[in-house]
Formats: sequence, structure tokens, C-alpha cells
Amino acid sequence: MQSDRKIKIMPCLDMQNGRVVKGVHFVNIKDAGDPAECAKAYCRAGADELAMLDITATVENRPTMLDVVKKVALATTIPFTVGGGIGDLKIAEAVLKAGADKISTSSAAFRKPQIISEMIKQFGPEKITVAIDVDKNPKLPSGYEVYIDGGRTATGTDAVEWAKKVDSFGVKVILPTSKAADGAKTGYDLPLIKAIADATGAEIVASGGAGKMEHFSEAVKAGATVLLAASVFHFNIIEIPKLKAFLRQEGLNIIL
Repeated sequence: MQSDRKIKIMPCLDMQNGRVVKGVHFVNIKDAGDPAECAKAYCRAGADELAMLDITATVENRPTMLDVVKKVALATTIPFTVGGGIGDLKIAEAVLKAGADKISTSSAAFRKPQIISEMIKQFGPEKITVAIDVDKNPKLPSGYEVYIDGGRTATGTDAVEWAKKVDSFGVKVILPTSKAADGAKTGYDLPLIKAIADATGAEIVASGGAGKMEHFSEAVKAGATVLLAASVFHFNIIEIPKLKAFLRQEGLNIIL
């Protein structure tokens, strides 16, 4: 666990057709607003970073919508990570030029792992996040299997072993999302966070399942230092200033 690192709150804008949406278990999608307006609201509320994920870019075989990236980049005053459909250096460069501070890659990184080292060499390790979508599979050593294509395609690969390989490229941030927990508001998958935190030297983003404030502190105790959530922030179930106050009371190292 990286206890010396400051804990960061990261709302996530899942994008579909230019709108912010949110689903449960990667399906049952509903509208949650305009991305630029959401970004402005999160900056005002004290979010530390912002993520935007074009959730259908990979399965639709297209790059991230650059016009949306530009709009959100203009609206945000905090570090901004963009993922979805970033499969090569050209697209990654276009997304960064459009205003993203960092890019996140998942399916492309899995299919062609050398793209990770190419991106790190071209843009620097601080610009690259590797996202890993997983679901439980008791037949694998860690009990977790990597999924790609927005959680649609099982790979047969052990998630912790893949995280170790990602870490070996020098990736600074790994973002594992539990398909079973996604949008369910029953808590992050703590064993998954702990397993990847223990197996790598990367900063771990907790993603998928936050439903109450205690879930965030549990994720930190499991080894996460970036706390990503969508539904609870989009639909005002949890307010970021109140969450930060709660986490400070828990003795956690929160950015004020």
C-alpha cells in the first residue's frame, strides 16, 4: 500500500454519443448530462482529477471523439485522463493535443502490449494509464480474468499476471475495474485492488462499485490512492466536499 501518496478523488465521465452516461455491470445505460457542464461542476466541487471514457469507441472500431475531448479540456481546471479507442500513437497524440493531460489504454494495450512501451517512450510514463477490466474466474490463479472490448470479450488471461506485465513496462497508473461491481454501489472489489497493489509498484485507481463514503476509505486501505466513481457523483448521492471531509476524519491523506 502506497500510504505516503495523497489520495485523489476522480469522477469519471462515461461517454456515449457525446453525452455522459452511466450503466450497471457495463450495461443498462442511462443519460447523466453534458460532459463540459459535468466537468465544470466537478472542478467547482473540488475533484482532484477527471476521467473521460468513450465506452463504445473500441467496439465501434473508431477513435475517441476529439471534439468532446476539446470541449471538456476547455471546461476543466484539473488533470484530465481520456480513454476509449486509443489504439495507436497517432490517436494518442491527437487526444493529448486536443487537451487531455493523460491517456488511458485497455483493449489495444492487451492486444499489442508493445504499444505500452511505445507510448511511454513517446509521451512519458506520467501520461499513460493502463486500464484493466476484469471479472471473477475461479479457474485462474488470482481468481480474476481480463476482459477487453468494454468488458464484452473474455481473454482467458489472469488479471494480476497481466497487471504485473503492465507494471514491468514502467506504467505509473493502473486502473482495474471489476465488471461485477460496476455501477452496483455495493463497494469496490477490495481483493482485486489489494492483489494488484501488492503485485505492482504502480498507483492503483479504485474503479467500479462505490455506493457510500465507507467504500472509498475501504479502497484506500486495500491499496488504492485514486478513487474513481461515476453514479454517486453524477446523481448527487455523494458530494465531493463531504466525501473529502469524511476521508480526512478517517485519517487519510486527502488533497484539500
